[in-house]
Amino acid sequence: MSLKNTLLLFLGLSLLSPALQSQTNHNVQNGKSNNGWSAYGGDAGGSRYSSLQQINSNNVKKLQVAWTFQTGELGKYEGTNAREKAAFEATPILIDGTLYFSTASCRVFAIDAASGAQKWVFDPKVNLKNDFSEITSRGVSAWPAPGDKISQSASKRIFIATIDGRLIALDAKTGSPVIYFGKDGVVDLREGFGKDLSVTSPPAVIGNLVIVGSSMGDNQRFDYPRGTVRAYDANSGELRWSWDPIPTDSTDKAWHTWNGPKAHKTGAANAWAVISVDADRDLVFIPASSPSPDFYGGERLGQNLYGNCIAALRASTGKMIWYYQVVHHDLWDYDIAAQPVLIEITREGRKIPAVAVGTKMGHIFVLHRETGESLFPVEERSVPASDIAGEEAHPTQPFPVLPAPVGLQSITIADAWGITEEDKAEAEKRIAQYVNKGPFTPPSYEGTLVAPGNVGGIHWGGMCYDPKQELLITNINRIPAVIRMLPREKVTQLEKEHSEIMRAETGRQAGTPYVMKRDYLFKAGNKGLMMQIQPPWGTLLAIDLHNGAKQWEVPLGYMLDPRQYPDAKNWGSINFGGAIVTAGNTLFVAATLDNHLRAFNTKTGELLWEYALPASAQATPMTYEVNGKQYIVIAAGGHGKLGSKQGDFVVAFSVP
Repeated sequence: MSLKNTLLLFLGLSLLSPALQSQTNHNVQNGKSNNGWSAYGGDAGGSRYSSLQQINSNNVKKLQVAWTFQTGELGKYEGTNAREKAAFEATPILIDGTLYFSTASCRVFAIDAASGAQKWVFDPKVNLKNDFSEITSRGVSAWPAPGDKISQSASKRIFIATIDGRLIALDAKTGSPVIYFGKDGVVDLREGFGKDLSVTSPPAVIGNLVIVGSSMGDNQRFDYPRGTVRAYDANSGELRWSWDPIPTDSTDKAWHTWNGPKAHKTGAANAWAVISVDADRDLVFIPASSPSPDFYGGERLGQNLYGNCIAALRASTGKMIWYYQVVHHDLWDYDIAAQPVLIEITREGRKIPAVAVGTKMGHIFVLHRETGESLFPVEERSVPASDIAGEEAHPTQPFPVLPAPVGLQSITIADAWGITEEDKAEAEKRIAQYVNKGPFTPPSYEGTLVAPGNVGGIHWGGMCYDPKQELLITNINRIPAVIRMLPREKVTQLEKEHSEIMRAETGRQAGTPYVMKRDYLFKAGNKGLMMQIQPPWGTLLAIDLHNGAKQWEVPLGYMLDPRQYPDAKNWGSINFGGAIVTAGNTLFVAATLDNHLRAFNTKTGELLWEYALPASAQATPMTYEVNGKQYIVIAAGGHGKLGSKQGDFVVAFSVP
């Protein structure tokens, strides 16, 4: 498959009250000793911080491969087109000296954390010939959660939620389904929701509850399944509560923020990103996405609460405690894609419990964890109106003053770029065709440049937090999207007349008057992927949460061959996958298209070490200590839609 085609395919781009049961998240956030990585985000609050410092900024250059494990995943794709959509995005977890992780086909592996030797594998036998929007699984979860004082006598289980809509409980020792959970170890998440429902993120675990969101390809029709979040009993699989981000009760104040005869039939607003939990406070933090379809809201006029909200729910009951909407009436696919990060920040000598919410807009909201009140200034500002018949863009949007927005916020002809003068002139001409008046410029007939764009800003790779330095760290993309809204009856003719419209990804948006066409500011050729805006195209940055100021920002990776283009290492790369940070003043990140795992100095952003992996790593690393030795582990399997180098590797590093 050509580079151009793979890129175009890509760009079409979780009962006793649990409140007292787990101290793990609290301990990690306060920098107490922890040698493991018990959840996808390191802890249940997604801090991706480790207090380990055997590997540190002084000795990280000595890192060597300790062991390599291969899953044999590529063989699963034979006879299907799965390889074009598959991505190995998992982050392993460590439980009792064993690493557990999932592959793109949702197979679950247990391997020895010291040697990499396989203990067992479970195959849910997902039919990869089905038409999945995404073929990936970002990880598994363990129950009881480490530190759970009430349920530790229970046999340990590993939970996976699959892309074909199943929640499966496995015995942690054997990998066999726990037959008295659900039906023979399985809960059918699609029952009552239909075949469009998938799950790509690991479930959240709190007390005796397993909580799941959902993923769905939300641009093809208006009435997708609703993005209901559900909590199941971890023992029996019985449904304990559910929460719908699209209100169903007319007495709910949010009901009246959905206007129009079909508004309450809208779908999605689902939580496909990782859900965070705070066991001490009996809270679950839900990152809700855009209602369907992403780019036209004429059938759902109004503010559209609780879509695009971070919602704090009482874990034991599912009752909403507070919400905060980061986008009103989303027309840009500005989902909350990153896991909410539970942190503590210092104010006047006191530790304040907070939740940091990173967004595709590059906006970061730091909210009080118990009330949802913003801890930094946020302004409600006027934004452009829509010129699409039937659409009514919301007149204002929330803009955080601090931390200042990161990544692209607008784009003009002055931002055009090319290797040659001819390339730059071509980029200028292309940019001049479209309109951009800031990050909330509505889609248009002629074409709107959306910056940061739906894969720009802070993506699903998310953020990490160093509690000692109170630094919030994230990698970002700088990839403007081109969005056109075409009257349905004119699509065929317009495709014939304009080759650029033909190459763009199509969102049918059935049930609306318009078809969406989406493209990006790049050109593909024999030189590789050529972006048409000024670099860097991917960066890594740190924000000091004492004052909300950016402490440093550096380019991350490269996309063009540095042997041919010596400056390419300063240009950055499209990246997917997050960073982790340790007490050793070191942070680790892969994510880029150049196949490298890298280590940076947390305080300064200085590159300390890099290693060329056997395949690209669009995943988040993790770290742990066993038998007195610290390891850094990364899943390196590539990304079919990105066209990055594919494989089936899990690689561990240590200092000899």
